[in-house]
Amino acid sequence: MGTTSAYSPPQPRQERATGVTDGSGNVTFTWPAGAFTAAPVVALAVQAGAGFRSARISANTAASTTVNVLQSASVTVLGIGVLAVGTPASGVTVHATATAP
Repeated sequence: MGTTSAYSPPQPRQERATGVTDGSGNVTFTWPAGAFTAAPVVALAVQAGAGFRSARISANTAASTTVNVLQSASVTVLGIGVLAVGTPASGVTVHATATAP
């Protein structure tokens, strides 16, 4: 006797969070207890604003992820765009999506 069935493997756990950077350009996302057994894979998005912004993950564990955001003004020299040295970006909204590895 045969049976047919469609199997869908379970999707990895995902958590989403939004935070605002502090005066040092840092924001920490704390994941729910037990959500991840290892450091998750985190995707970041920074809300639009004036100037160039870069975001990087400075710490990542199963319990939390810390993100640092820098901002830089762009300068044009002889028709070529050049970025100035980055400074901490405070008050920037950061969106994070964490997925179990």
